[in-house]
Amino acid sequence: MRTVEDIADEILAREGGFSNDPDDPGGPTKHGVTLGTLRRLGIDLDADGDVDTEDVKLLSRDRARDILIQHFYRRPRIDDLPADLRPSVFDMYVNAGTQAVVILQRLLNEMGQRIAVDGIIGPETIGAAELAQAAAPRHLADAYGIARRNYYYALADRRPASRKYVVRRDGGKGGWIRRAEDFISPRYHLTEDEHAERVSAWG
Repeated sequence: MRTVEDIADEILAREGGFSNDPDDPGGPTKHGVTLGTLRRLGIDLDADGDVDTEDVKLLSRDRARDILIQHFYRRPRIDDLPADLRPSVFDMYVNAGTQAVVILQRLLNEMGQRIAVDGIIGPETIGAAELAQAAAPRHLADAYGIARRNYYYALADRRPASRKYVVRRDGGKGGWIRRAEDFISPRYHLTEDEHAERVSAWG
């Protein structure tokens, strides 16, 4: 069974090194850790009295790994969810913050649970996830991954600047879609034709 450290290493490999894409709402980012996160945690790596892009550039892979595990896994209580869900929810939390939990809570409501959609993993969400996992032990993780993929498509519908993360220039699946499908059984992956049809309205 993969440990949280294993999952964090996989996330670090997906995230890569430093980037500062003007179309990325996260701004300057390295190893999945944004400038906003460093500021929230007060991590001033160059000890110059402020936390800015230079501190992001100085962030080591090991320090980023520790931040991801502590603040994007343990603190939001992802470790209290059913084991099958943890890798995808953790990866999505790094990618989209509390929206990862909102997606899960909406899915659980669609599956018949009645819980608040507040982006917080508490006893209610944990209990509902455990019930859903017991009812569909081989399907909950796939259902979450599909809901996550749908979220990316819907976000790009609303925000054209994000479309480059969903569809490549050649029309193929972009990084966000491939990332979501890393956590979905192959039988539920979209074909290239299905993907092309989904994004055809974007021109």
